[in-house]
Amino acid sequence: MSKNAATGSQGGVVNRRWLAWALGAAVLVAAVAIGAATLRGPQVDALVVQSAPLVRTLQFSARVATLSRMDVGSTVTGRVAQVRVMEGTQVRQGDVLVQLESDELRAALAQAIAAERQAKARLEGLRSTGRTAAQAARAQADASLQAASASLARVQQLVAEGFYSPAQLDEARRAVDVARAQQLGAQAQLQATADAGTDVAQAQAQWALTQAATVAAQARLAQATLVAPANARVLVREVEPGQIVQPGKALLSLALAGPTQLVAQVDERFLEQLQLGQPAWVVADAFAGQRFAARVLSIAPAVDAQRGAIEVKFSIDQTPAFLREDMTLSVEVETARRERTLVLPQAALRGPAGGDQASVLVLQDGRAQVRNVRLGLRTLDAVEVLDGLKEGDTVLRGNATLQEGQRVRARTVPWTTSSPALTTASQGSAQGGGAAPALTGTMGR
Repeated sequence: MSKNAATGSQGGVVNRRWLAWALGAAVLVAAVAIGAATLRGPQVDALVVQSAPLVRTLQFSARVATLSRMDVGSTVTGRVAQVRVMEGTQVRQGDVLVQLESDELRAALAQAIAAERQAKARLEGLRSTGRTAAQAARAQADASLQAASASLARVQQLVAEGFYSPAQLDEARRAVDVARAQQLGAQAQLQATADAGTDVAQAQAQWALTQAATVAAQARLAQATLVAPANARVLVREVEPGQIVQPGKALLSLALAGPTQLVAQVDERFLEQLQLGQPAWVVADAFAGQRFAARVLSIAPAVDAQRGAIEVKFSIDQTPAFLREDMTLSVEVETARRERTLVLPQAALRGPAGGDQASVLVLQDGRAQVRNVRLGLRTLDAVEVLDGLKEGDTVLRGNATLQEGQRVRARTVPWTTSSPALTTASQGSAQGGGAAPALTGTMGR
């Protein structure tokens, strides 16, 4: 029993020794592994600097606007007989839009025309038969005066010889006075029927008055027909047949034909990026698959102080048929482009960039080294590197905890910007094979 107990005691000691050796070996292996990892440095995501197209864009909402709008209404009170257009109808200048009842106006025009003809006939009568009659009356008055004067001379001689009494002389003198008065009346009548005479002038004035009345009646009749003032499209119709309309009430709203424009309110922070002639792409929510091109047409000279925005207008090369007035659209303006340049993601920069200067960590001989760089074009995701790096350099990402000179293990990862928008040119480059797709960045919406 004592021998067996001694043997068991010796076995337990051996087992404890082997366990201690095993634990020591494990600790040593772990220490060696940790030391090796420490010497090799942490594993860090890295990217290889390469050249690629870089595009900066602005995105914002816009609306469809027309050059001018016009409300059409009646200038006279009347009942609507016909409405010949519907909302959305394209009309040309002079097309009839609304017809009012016009029987009474036509009767007034006929009456005015009859009065005008009567006044004209009177004027023509004065210039022809009236003038002839006045001339005949003057000739008759001249003959009567001449006969009365001759009779007065004979009576005076007979009275002097004693054959006639003084009473007969008075009668002969009265006859001369009457004939002279008739001559003056005939002369006045002849002068009145002359071209500058009072009767002719009065007749001319009466004729002109009736002519004006005819024109006024024609104008009132024309006002019963509402026509399109120019080529346009009917936006709003607020009139129906049988309705009584009055002056001052808009019956139709028209959008005058002209180049369709887009109007957007852009945050004034992005004013520096906008220039006349910049290309843009436009998409309507209801027609998302039908993107069309536009171009910056004008930039307002003043900023809306209440909204802190500036009005930007766009012209459309080819207006799509589905566009409607006041339709809301999404516009993406290309504000800058680099066909080929060194590009880095914003996340690769060490802290915020000051002006055009920044720094990055590059992998050099297995260690992280600080490199100062000069920046150019920027988007929300990417920056253009003008100086400090060359194509093929390895830039470390997630470098907030890295120190200069620290050993690191680089794990190269690909990267792209998050913006899905590509211009036509960049899509062509991406599909051409071998060329990196253009990197875009949306600066605002």
